[in-house]
Formats: sequence, structure tokens, C-alpha cells
Amino acid sequence: MNTMALDINPEVDIKLFTQFLKPQYASTEDLRREVFKIRHNVYCNELAFENPKDDHMELDEFDPRSTLALIQHKPSDKYTGCVRIIHSNCANELLPIEKLCNDVIQSKDFNPQMFNRAEICEVSRLAVMADFRRFSGSTIGETNYSESELRSFPFIAIGLYMIACILMIEKGIKHAFVMMEPRLARSMKLVGIKFLQIGDPIQYHGLRAPYYISPEIFLENLRSDLKDLYKEIKKDIRSQF
Repeated sequence: MNTMALDINPEVDIKLFTQFLKPQYASTEDLRREVFKIRHNVYCNELAFENPKDDHMELDEFDPRSTLALIQHKPSDKYTGCVRIIHSNCANELLPIEKLCNDVIQSKDFNPQMFNRAEICEVSRLAVMADFRRFSGSTIGETNYSESELRSFPFIAIGLYMIACILMIEKGIKHAFVMMEPRLARSMKLVGIKFLQIGDPIQYHGLRAPYYISPEIFLENLRSDLKDLYKEIKKDIRSQF
């Protein structure tokens, strides 16, 4: 499930993104804990979708078989957002969309059960900290940010989807599913990230619909200036393996 309001500028400045933001593969326990903290802040404290936890970390049964990633704000070292890719290695390892919302998938061609289990995933728990979703002012929290920094923040969510695509390719994933708000899917379509809707919307923490995407679809439709950003993020992520 993904909840995100986006304010996407017409064109991304790659230099601004790479100057202020760093994509990170959560390869250590410390980085995984940072992911869980972001999710607790967004999903428990801000949106109240989940109950607050005493340790201030939000995680569930799917995290042990998930690949996690973050984006860090370089000047402050704050982690701005996160995303996870849930894997399935056998028929017993259902994706959340299968376990919780299987009835909403109406497409026979784009159903997780139609594909090799090792080649499917669900992109889930994409979250951007509220402070980095507020772009109208020059002050976020107690820290002053420059206009240049603020111009890079709308692309945090897009960067997280790019990292997810890169990690899918690295791990041999060919098919991805996601439950998201239709308005987020429309926002992503504006920049060429085209999710294929495979069922009707339902009410689940707001209006959600099931979508399908593959790395090929992602890269084929991505806007030209964002393809250059994708290459930079890919180079950064691959250097971390």
C-alpha cells in the first residue's frame, strides 16, 4: 500500500538530486531499522494506519523476505523516505496483495499466480517523511533549506520507485504488483511511470486499486530527463552491492 501526495515539477535537475539526495540499499541491520522508523513515523504517527509501537519501528510478517531501500538527505543526514520489495520464493509465500486483497485482481493475464514465484514481487510501504513532502516554504522542521534543495524534494518518491526497479532487475524480478491510490498512479503517469490497473478501486485506508508494472514497462515509458536520473541512481545503487 502506498500513500503519497506528489507535487512534480516539469523537469528534474539531475545535479540537484545527486547533490542533495543519496539513494541507499538497506544492506545492514542499522539501515533496515531506519526504514522501519520512517514507516512508523508515516504509517503509525502521521496517518494512523497502524498502531504505534513501543520501539517506534513499523514492521510486519513480510519484512523478513523483503529488500529495503531509502533516500538520504545528504546535508542533514536525515532519511527522507523508503520503499520495500516483497519477494515470493514458493506458493506458500503469498504477496500481501494475494493474501489481503486477492479478490480485487480482475485481470487473468496479470495475476501473481500466472508467473514464476521467484520472478514476482510487490512494491510496498513506499513512504516519504511529511517534512520532505512540504515544498511551499523554505523551512522544514528546525532546519532551513535552500530553494535548490526544495526543488529536489518532489522527486524523492520517483527516486524510490527507480530504486525499486533497479533492485528488481538486480534480483531477477520480472513482474511487480502494488496497491496504490489512483491519484498517485495518475501523478506517476505524468512522468512516464505507467502502472497498469488490474482491478477496481476498493476502500482500504482510503481508495486503493491493484496495479501491475514490469522493469521493461517502467524503463520504456520513463520520461527522457528521468532516464538520465535513473542511470545516475543505478550507478549509485550498484556501487553499494
